[in-house]
Amino acid sequence: MRQFKPAAKSIPPRHFLTLLDLTAGELQGIVRRAIELKALHRLGQAYEPLKNRVLGMVFEKSSTRTRVAFESAMIQMGGGAIFLSPTDTQLGRGEPVEDTARVLSRMVDGIIVRTFEQQKLERFAACSSIPVINALTDAHHPCQLLADIQTFIEKRGDLSGRTVAWIGDGNNVCHSYIHAARQFRFDLRIACPAGYEPSANVLAEGRSQVAVVRDPTQAVRDADLVATDVWISMGQEEEHAERLHRFAAYQVDQKLMALAKADALFMHCLPAHRGEEVSAEVIEGPQSVVWDEAENRLHAQKSLLEFLLAR
Repeated sequence: MRQFKPAAKSIPPRHFLTLLDLTAGELQGIVRRAIELKALHRLGQAYEPLKNRVLGMVFEKSSTRTRVAFESAMIQMGGGAIFLSPTDTQLGRGEPVEDTARVLSRMVDGIIVRTFEQQKLERFAACSSIPVINALTDAHHPCQLLADIQTFIEKRGDLSGRTVAWIGDGNNVCHSYIHAARQFRFDLRIACPAGYEPSANVLAEGRSQVAVVRDPTQAVRDADLVATDVWISMGQEEEHAERLHRFAAYQVDQKLMALAKADALFMHCLPAHRGEEVSAEVIEGPQSVVWDEAENRLHAQKSLLEFLLAR
């Protein structure tokens, strides 16, 4: 009878739950590779390093850019993706996330999770034997920052030593900007109303790269990049009226942008509410790079998938 050797001990998977899960060098490499993959895509050159690989996509929150970018990335790189919502799976009927993680780990090659609580994502990753990617939680949105950094580098070069202004809510995207400031070595000024600051724990992770101010003009003055997000995120609809009142002085309009450097860029992760967090003149203006930023979700996520799955 043929003797089978025991399987080699498996290497623990690399997860991407926040920007701090990878080293600064790895993140810089992913962004550089995203720019290369974008160039290949523009040339129409086929590149399929994920042939026959499958990505499971667990979504408990709605999505446009994240879902389309990941699905397109897998198709263009030779693989496939399976979209799973709570109504499609046993998660919607109370199956523990740990059980779902264990099952999916035996059927697909990587998993992205878009959910509410960061803790749920961490529980999922702890029981997964394959890479898990944060496709957005209430606490972090690291994939968005890969695209934002890529966009700035394409337009203005290295972000190290530059100044970025975040205007508005200290939310999940803001948290990822704090981590990005640490990893990519730029100065981040956050302007937000009292009571809407970023998490104290996340601020501490930003070390000396981050400052929180109340006055948006103080944050924007001489900045190289101005970024914002909606004032009312998913799950905060009941706070609509209060948030509109509290954030009224934090709209990024032409007057505010004029305080930044003359060649400063404007970014927004989208969807945008014109007339609330940003004026129509700014988002449609010459300093806005939001459409390049949105496209780069595809290329940055391709690079991330290649890094995690093509090993």
